[in-house]
Order: sequence, then C-alpha cells, then structure tokens
Amino acid sequence: MTMLKKILTMMLASAAFALSGIAAAQEAPDALVKRISAEVLDAANSDKDLQGGNHKKVLALVEAKILPHVDFQRMTALAAGRYWRQATPEQQQRLSEEFRDLLIYTYSGAIAQVNDMRLEFKPVRAEPSDTEVEVRSQVLRPRGEPIQLNYRLEKQAAGWKIYDVNVLGAWLVESYKSSFATEIGKNGIDGLIKVLDEKNKRLADAAAKPAKNS
Repeated sequence: MTMLKKILTMMLASAAFALSGIAAAQEAPDALVKRISAEVLDAANSDKDLQGGNHKKVLALVEAKILPHVDFQRMTALAAGRYWRQATPEQQQRLSEEFRDLLIYTYSGAIAQVNDMRLEFKPVRAEPSDTEVEVRSQVLRPRGEPIQLNYRLEKQAAGWKIYDVNVLGAWLVESYKSSFATEIGKNGIDGLIKVLDEKNKRLADAAAKPAKNS
C-alpha cells in the first residue's frame, strides 16, 4: 500500500469512527430503550440457558446490554433522598455499588422468567430540546394482562441514560425511598450499606446454587 493510500485509509477510518460516535450519541431515547429491550428479549427467548436461570449467562447479558445505559449514581441519589448529600464520597460510591448489585440480581431474576414475551411501545411525549423524557411500554404475555413498563431517561454527554423504571404503576426509586430512609434513620448510611451488602451476598449464594447442582 502506498503512502497516499495509507493516509486515505486512515482518514476514512477516522471519519467512520467519528460518525458512528455521533450516531450513537444522537440515538433517540425511545430508540435506545427499544433496541436494548429487543436485544434482551431476543436473547432470553432464544437461549435455553438463560431461561433455565444460568446465572453467569444472565449476568453477562445484563452487564453487556443494560448496565452501560443506566445511571446508577443518580438512581441511588434519588432513592437516598436528602441523606445522599450527607454521605461522604466514599459512602456514596459504596451505596451506589450495593444498590447497583441489588438491581442487577433483581433484573437477572426477571430475565430468567422471560418466555415468549414481546414489548409494545407508546409514542413519546417530548420536545427535541427536552433533556429528560419518559418512554412508555407494556410487556405482552401469551397469557395474562399486559405489564406496564416505563422508563425515565436523562440526556447526558455520553447519550441518554435510564435513571428510573416503572413496573405496574410503581416507580423503582420511589419504592426504595421509604425503606432507605427508615434504615438510614436507624443506623445511618453505613447501616444501609451493610444491609444491602448482606442482601446481595444472600442473593449471590442463591443464584449460585443451580450452577452447583447442574
């Protein structure tokens, strides 16, 4: 390859990379949620290991498809409410990590139960200038009533990030707010961190049992 061809190739590659980055950053919030949901549902519906509750595969799917698009720090801050500002940076980090792990185990358990489900999305009510939107959908099941599933997203420098989820009319952050406040009121931020840590260890042990027996 001549020097000119090398330079042209490098220029084209750089342009393609730049354009792909712009396209990813400009992905609309509803398009983002639709894509993530489709990828997770397709994997769950087609993979027998995921349906069987293979813990390692479920966690790998969650970490690859979902975690990069969730703002766990804001989610934790909202759940902790006024106590978040009283926590040290180290406590905030620990609390975010424990809450993140708890939600991962919760979501992983839900994925293992997916079977022939599909999603139906409703039109997004938002202006192009909005930096926070709600994406509304419902899970359609072969049997039973549809399950309401909505998402709140914030536009950040790296793109849209999910910071709250609504299942059957209850927002996740709000559902944890009361129990967080109660625990912090009794035992402080460190007490809440300890409670979440112990719960995550129990969930990890429970999730690991099927793998040991298989």
